[in-house]
Amino acid sequence: MKAARIHAFGGPEVVSIDQVPLPQPLDDEVVLRVRAASVNPIDYKIREGSTSETLPVTLGRDVSGTVEICGTRAHTLKKGDPLFAMLGHDRGGNAEFVVVKATEAAAKPDRLSHVEAAAVPLAGTTAWQGLFDHGGLKSGQRVLIHGGAGGVGHLAIQFAKAAGAFVATTVSAEDVVFVRELGADQTVDYKNQRFEEVVDAVDLVFDLVAGDTQDRSWEVLKPGGTLVSTLSEPSQEKANLRRARGVSYLAEPNAAHLAEIGRLIEAGKVTPFVEATYPLGEVAKAEERLENEHVRGKIVLEVSA
Repeated sequence: MKAARIHAFGGPEVVSIDQVPLPQPLDDEVVLRVRAASVNPIDYKIREGSTSETLPVTLGRDVSGTVEICGTRAHTLKKGDPLFAMLGHDRGGNAEFVVVKATEAAAKPDRLSHVEAAAVPLAGTTAWQGLFDHGGLKSGQRVLIHGGAGGVGHLAIQFAKAAGAFVATTVSAEDVVFVRELGADQTVDYKNQRFEEVVDAVDLVFDLVAGDTQDRSWEVLKPGGTLVSTLSEPSQEKANLRRARGVSYLAEPNAAHLAEIGRLIEAGKVTPFVEATYPLGEVAKAEERLENEHVRGKIVLEVSA
């Protein structure tokens, strides 16, 4: 089978399409025929050597496809069943087949194509765990989402609205209409407005930007509120001064969270946005675009028909 792998760290040129053996499932695992896989920032960070990976590495953390082979204890699934999944760190989804564990996968929403479904698992799980597990967001509360037009952000807006929260978000001027259509109650053009001057106090800041944006976010956080970041550890000194919490985290695969996200999708409350698709053989171009250009929503690889 074909897989997009790296044998050295570096730029897009180090990605190669290799022929590798078909994986085999154990116990309750399945082998998924990958129909589509999305591209995430973690992919080019791994490629560049920013993480401690052992080479060679197959890239890609989320997939949508159909069951090809069932493990001996995968009794609830059969060949052809459509699943979407966020993979653990030990496997890559930019391949024609991949082993998926029971704790990583959920039934693909019928409303979505495989391309659309592949856009959801990592970004959706990241948004879900940030808002609800770490942020404790509840109905009636106010949340400020930095970077609301990106892969994680555009799903976070929809999750927060589905939960009954007031959503403010920072985006570029070109994305204002996009995020309003997703349900954002207040939009801030970060290039021309300072969010701390126009956003009233919030219970939660969900930071997908870091840097100066994170530092200024304490000014809009209510006493007792929470600042959650996917990128950098918030200042505990500043958190203590505001009697607030500062949390950073890495999303982990969770089948139950993915199933709940799937239910919201089936109910029409959440829709992923795919800006562009590429064939598996052009994964390097897809990564380069995500890294260097402004991308709305997600970029997805079409792996097999």
